[in-house]
Amino acid sequence: TECVPGCVCPEGLFDDGRGGCVQKKDCPCFHNNQWYSPGQKVTADCNTCTCQEGFWSCTNYVCYGTCMIYGSGHYITFDGKFYDFDGSCEYVATQDFCGDNSTGSFSIITENVPCGTTGVTCSKAIKMFLGKTELKLENKDYKEIQRDVGDDVRYWNRTVGLYLVIEASNGVMLIWDRKTTLFIKLTPDYKTKLCGLCGNFDDKSSNDFTTRSGLQETNALKFGNSWKQSPMCPDVTQEIKPCDMKPHRKSWAEKECSIIRSEVFKICHSKVDPMPFYEACVHDACSCDSGGDCECFCSAVAAYAQECIKAEACVFWRTPDICPIFCDYYN
Repeated sequence: TECVPGCVCPEGLFDDGRGGCVQKKDCPCFHNNQWYSPGQKVTADCNTCTCQEGFWSCTNYVCYGTCMIYGSGHYITFDGKFYDFDGSCEYVATQDFCGDNSTGSFSIITENVPCGTTGVTCSKAIKMFLGKTELKLENKDYKEIQRDVGDDVRYWNRTVGLYLVIEASNGVMLIWDRKTTLFIKLTPDYKTKLCGLCGNFDDKSSNDFTTRSGLQETNALKFGNSWKQSPMCPDVTQEIKPCDMKPHRKSWAEKECSIIRSEVFKICHSKVDPMPFYEACVHDACSCDSGGDCECFCSAVAAYAQECIKAEACVFWRTPDICPIFCDYYN
C-alpha cells in the first residue's frame, strides 16, 4: 500500500515506504509490520509467498489440519475456533464416523478428569481407534489392543523431543506431550468429513459447534455435552471460573501469565492474538491447586509458543527460572 507514484519521487519511480525511490520491480512488500525485499519469501502454513513488485505471490496448496486440546479444557478446532469446555467424561475429539457414514477409518476419544479442586478438567487419557487397532495413551506411555472388527491400519510411533508422535497410514497423526496437551493433525482428504469437539474441518469456524445429532449450536456447553461417550456422565451446566473460586491465586496467575503479553513474545503478537492464550493461562494457573501448578502454567505458555512457531515467529521463552527443560537429560 505504500508503494505508489507521487510528487516525492521522480517520474517513473515509486516511494518504497523507507525513504527511498525505486523502480516498480524493486518495490518491497509489507507483512506483519515488516518490510520484505523483492524475491524474499515467507511461509504461511504449508504455502510459500514470494514478494514480487510490491505484491505477494503465494502457492495454493491445501494444508494439513491441526486441532489442539490443552490444559484444563481448552480447544482450538481444525478451523481455528478457540473455546473452553470442562466436562468430566469421555468425549469424541474427532472422527470420520459422522451422520450416516458408518464406514469411517478412525476415532479419537479424550478422557477428561478433574485436575484441581475447582472442578476444571484435564485430558488424562486418549483412545485412538485405527481400524481394528485401539491405542490407549495414558501415564506417559501407550498400549495397543487388537479388536475383532475393522480394517488393518498400519501405524508408526516415535519420540520427538518432549512428544510422542503416532502416525497412521490413513493420514491421521497424533502428537502428545505425555501430559495434558494433544495435537491431532489430518491430511486435507478429511476436509468436511469430520465431527466431534475439534469441529468439521471445512475452513469455516462459524459452524464448528455441530452436535452429534447434526444441529448447529452457539453454546459450547450444549455442543460439548452432545459428544460425550456415556449417557451416564452428567451434563456440564455452567462454565467454571476457577479464579473467582480461588481469588487468592488470581494475582499470582496474572503475574506469571503476563509473559504471554510481554516483550518476550512481542515478535508474535501481530501474528497470533495473545489474549485467548493469556486468559486460558490465568484460568489454568488458578485451577491447578492440587500440585502441578507449574506444569499447568508451562503447558499454557507452551501452547501459545507453539502457535507462534506455526506463524513463523520463533520465541525463546524458557529460562532456568521459567519452565526449564533439561536438554542433557532428554538428549
